[in-house]
Amino acid sequence: MDIKGEYRIAAPREKVFAALNDAEVLKACIPGCESLEKLSDTEMTAKVRLRIGPVSAAFSGKVTLSDIDPPNGYKISGEGQGGVAGFAKGGASVRLTDDAGTTVLAYDVDAQVGGKIAQVGARLIQGTARKLADQFFGKFAESVGAPPLAAAAEPA
Repeated sequence: MDIKGEYRIAAPREKVFAALNDAEVLKACIPGCESLEKLSDTEMTAKVRLRIGPVSAAFSGKVTLSDIDPPNGYKISGEGQGGVAGFAKGGASVRLTDDAGTTVLAYDVDAQVGGKIAQVGARLIQGTARKLADQFFGKFAESVGAPPLAAAAEPA
């Protein structure tokens, strides 16, 4: 599944990029995040508890940053195991641009799930993924700058 969206953040691009690399900021913004530990400048481990339809699972996994281009963006990818619930893996390209004194954060997320989670139906999974992305980026925009000026998430 592919999810794209854009947020306008009332903060300089350098501040937004720094926050995207701050484990504490990310932990506070990721829905269901129980822990996020930075292993290096490009690797983190995470534990997240999520509910997708009737399936509730705790995922443990690794997150890797690549194609890092400060302060313009990067690619983030991760893979998590949820035990009997299955697995989730995916990535996002995050791009930052200046626009009239604000920073526009554009994202393009690609995610796959397998196991018991995949059995709940593609429409439910895509709706949940879109909601989680919107929650993360909305909370991120609020924590980094003023409340978001505009938000949009649409299926590709």
